[in-house]
Amino acid sequence: MDRRKVEPRPDRVLTIPNVISMIRLAGVPLFLWLILGPQADGWALIVLMLSGVTDYLDGYLARKFDQTSNLGAILDPVADRLYILSTVIGLALRDIIPWWLAILLPLRDVFLWVLVPFLRTRGYSSLPVHFLGKAATAGLLYAFPLLLLGEGDGVVATLANVFGWACAIWGTGLYWWAGLLYAWQVRALLRDQDQRAPVTDG
Repeated sequence: MDRRKVEPRPDRVLTIPNVISMIRLAGVPLFLWLILGPQADGWALIVLMLSGVTDYLDGYLARKFDQTSNLGAILDPVADRLYILSTVIGLALRDIIPWWLAILLPLRDVFLWVLVPFLRTRGYSSLPVHFLGKAATAGLLYAFPLLLLGEGDGVVATLANVFGWACAIWGTGLYWWAGLLYAWQVRALLRDQDQRAPVTDG
């Protein structure tokens, strides 16, 4: 019996986690159509809930079956950000959330994209995702389905609206806090590498 450990192959494309991430990405235009076209809020809510479940599932399967890959490391955060972007646009166009919130969240990602060229000058493409960023994303992905559910009538809708706004406020705060932490990490990384650079005579 061969007991050799199977090493993860970072260059793999067709893996179970990657397929799940691709399905998540396909749900982005579907969600926008559901919420803006027929305004089928129930189905749109199901799509959002499934996106949250599959967000956890693809990472869990990648770790459990050693199916981590470079593509997966890109697809997962891209899917998260596209869901956040599409959701805030859809909810803002439906007047469920104010436009200042719909602008504030993507503005944080623009802020981080500005940092990428500085990282690339030191040979890095991105910083590793830390817990605070994942917690912020999770909070927002909980907030949006609750806010959508809060558009209905009755006690359930009222409670969903209250908890949805609580998650939205905390999620937005954590989202920007994580962004500022990323910026601090970039500054520390650049300063550290500059200090380690060899000094040459002119």
